[in-house]
Amino acid sequence: MPTGETSKDLRGPAATGGDGARLRSALTDRRPQVLRYRAFRAITALMLREMSTRYGRSPGGYIWAVLDPLGTILLLSLAMSFLVTIPPLGVSFVLFKATGMMPFGMYGSLSGAASSAISFSRPLLRYPGVTWIDALLARVVMNFLTTLLVAVLIFGGILLWSDTRTLLDLPKIFLAITLAALFGTGIGVCNIFFFMRFPAWEHTWAILNRPMLLASGVLFLYETMPRMVQEVLWYNPLVHIISLMREGFYPMYHADWVSVPFVLISALVPLAAGLLLVRHHHVDLLNL
Repeated sequence: MPTGETSKDLRGPAATGGDGARLRSALTDRRPQVLRYRAFRAITALMLREMSTRYGRSPGGYIWAVLDPLGTILLLSLAMSFLVTIPPLGVSFVLFKATGMMPFGMYGSLSGAASSAISFSRPLLRYPGVTWIDALLARVVMNFLTTLLVAVLIFGGILLWSDTRTLLDLPKIFLAITLAALFGTGIGVCNIFFFMRFPAWEHTWAILNRPMLLASGVLFLYETMPRMVQEVLWYNPLVHIISLMREGFYPMYHADWVSVPFVLISALVPLAAGLLLVRHHHVDLLNL
């Protein structure tokens, strides 16, 4: 055997480092893909658990997700029809109430889902393959898709069976729904830490949040309020979101005072603060 070949064989991969380097490089390149796949599996499993826990144990299941907001809209519309002869916008009381209730419902659904994400999935977070961000994303995505589906079904039914005489501005409608979801998620994420660290705050927040249905423009138009009331209500992001939603359904309605940057700031600041708090204290929160 030639001397050169013998010395080459004796050195082997450990000496040259070629095969070892390629192996380490391949493993390093694949690690992000493995982590993403693991996160996707965890989030999917948590979403399926959410579906079975929330809707799978009651008769009717997902039907109640539609009947609950629909019943509220119909009752509010009926009550308002006894007080006034025509709705503040358009000709349909049901559509007017739906344009207020659906973005408000999106905010409430995601705020509640996000704020209880860790406590809801606490037993599963003991496993190394499930993280708190997986639990949060699963609840937010699941509730967003459910509420969005309910909104599509309710609005579709109203437009199909009622003479609403409206023209849809889909970009504004989509923007309003997105802002409602973002604002609800931001408030909910910020409340994760405070709900778990200070249990009394959860009850206090529930009390403070009850007047929001009246203070968010669901039952009235912002422009019909006295000037002094308008100056206070302007600082409620939900008033901006609901008015933007109504712009998408009523082409004659122009809410020039609506500020999308204000809503974004109101959503992103608590979202960032909540994520930082949970990131630094999630281990302590799990042990409470």
